[in-house]
Amino acid sequence: MKLYYSIFLLMLLIISCKSDDDVNQDNPNLIDPLVNITLNLNLPEYNSLKFPGNSIIISQQGIRGIVVYNVNNSLYTAFDLSDPNHIPNNCSRMDIVGIIASCPCPNDSNEYDIVTGQHATNENLFPMQMYRAQRTGDNIRITN
Repeated sequence: MKLYYSIFLLMLLIISCKSDDDVNQDNPNLIDPLVNITLNLNLPEYNSLKFPGNSIIISQQGIRGIVVYNVNNSLYTAFDLSDPNHIPNNCSRMDIVGIIASCPCPNDSNEYDIVTGQHATNENLFPMQMYRAQRTGDNIRITN
């Protein structure tokens, strides 16, 4: 009987675990689009990602585009450019200046750090939707 309880508890534990709890923030404003991109750093359009502190925007992916940022040549971040505290609309695509993503919607001052994804002033608001970014050789793979 103990064997059955042990197996039951093990199955319950396996079923209740997510593959990556940090990726899905349970944000009701945003969907979770399928993202699977490989960026070859040897191509001219991605060359700037070889240097820490640089970022690029991939417009045709995610909800409103994805910003990819090189933190230190081994750590990269990738976030969706749709303001996570708005339902996607015509003005919810954020603009990037340096490491700050800001929402251009009228009467809105939402700003986020593209290194951490956190809101600049209000930690109670949803953070930016994050994607996994992993560098292998001269390729960066972005997935969710």
